[in-house]
Amino acid sequence: MKMVVAIVRPEKYQDVKDALKAKGITGMTFTHVTGRGKQAGVKFTNRVGEFVVDEIEKVKIEIAVEDDHVPCVIDTVCKAAKTGRSGDGWIFIVPIDEAVRISTYKTPEDSGGEAPAEDRGGEEEP
Repeated sequence: MKMVVAIVRPEKYQDVKDALKAKGITGMTFTHVTGRGKQAGVKFTNRVGEFVVDEIEKVKIEIAVEDDHVPCVIDTVCKAAKTGRSGDGWIFIVPIDEAVRISTYKTPEDSGGEAPAEDRGGEEEP
């Protein structure tokens, strides 16, 4: 398994979420974050003077997927999040050594190698 971590513009989050849902990927965690990269902030000028906001708001989306789903997730996020301007974001792929469901102590391997149905947006089988 891999954790796909995407850092995107806040105004593109809903587009990314909708595009992933259209591909059948519904399980994700998102967090509002601030940071800086090449953009290095935004300069504003008003009557009082000039100031720089050097931390830019972004949304971090984390999606745990099987290895063979990673290319689809990358392609989907890139297409949905791209504006063509500096600051569109980044995607990081991180290996997941193990995952354990807190309520059952089960791993994806205990469920036949895939996440339980409720994690995929369906009903869990008895």
